[in-house]
Amino acid sequence: MWDKPQALNWLANLLFGLAVLLFLYAALLVVVHSPLFPVRQIKVDGSLAHVTREQLQYIVKNELKGTFFTLDLNKTRQAFEKLPWVRQVNLRRRWPDRLDVTIEEHVALARWGSVGLVNTLGERFDAATNEPLPVLEGPEGSEADMAKGYVSFRDRLVAVQRKPTHVWLSARRAWRVQLDHSLTVEIGRDDVDARLGKFIKAYPTTLAVIKRPVSYVDLRYPNGFSVRVPPGMVPPAKPPEVAA
Repeated sequence: MWDKPQALNWLANLLFGLAVLLFLYAALLVVVHSPLFPVRQIKVDGSLAHVTREQLQYIVKNELKGTFFTLDLNKTRQAFEKLPWVRQVNLRRRWPDRLDVTIEEHVALARWGSVGLVNTLGERFDAATNEPLPVLEGPEGSEADMAKGYVSFRDRLVAVQRKPTHVWLSARRAWRVQLDHSLTVEIGRDDVDARLGKFIKAYPTTLAVIKRPVSYVDLRYPNGFSVRVPPGMVPPAKPPEVAA
């Protein structure tokens, strides 16, 4: 090999090329990890009603590690999404020193029992609020179905000026709805839309004109529904009249 100048030249060029690549790689590592490229600006966008400035500052101070080039966007995104009201976060680097953060908050639709909230997409999340919200109770994993059912009940009951304040779904997929914290409507699991439609159609000429309060309505009848008044609200029977 030593007596072949062409092979020696080829080997020399190869070694020189490798040396150049290693040098460029080392230089790139130095530049990427250099403190000369910090993240100097963080721009936060989004309609934020619950996420506070203090929470954002805490994340920026304690979770953002690295330079403009080495900042781990996945870990940073996960850090922001740990905040209670944050549903989704999008991050983007902006040359030369800015990080754009777009935050989407949960929009609460109802409470999930006493242990959490459900958003308008039927997703359960953990957060605290003093806002008066309806309550949903059902089997684990039924949040999306219950949110959809609640919205349907709410929109249809507008016709009779009533609103659902508590909705139950049993393990057998039977529905029960409480209206305005007072009237409980047993719908069942079959023909839910048709049963509720009959109730809404009959309401103005039945429950709306009954002078005594009604506590319970059972729609699980083929041709009508039954009602129940609270105990003590039924007037006593009149004594029999004595003929003269």
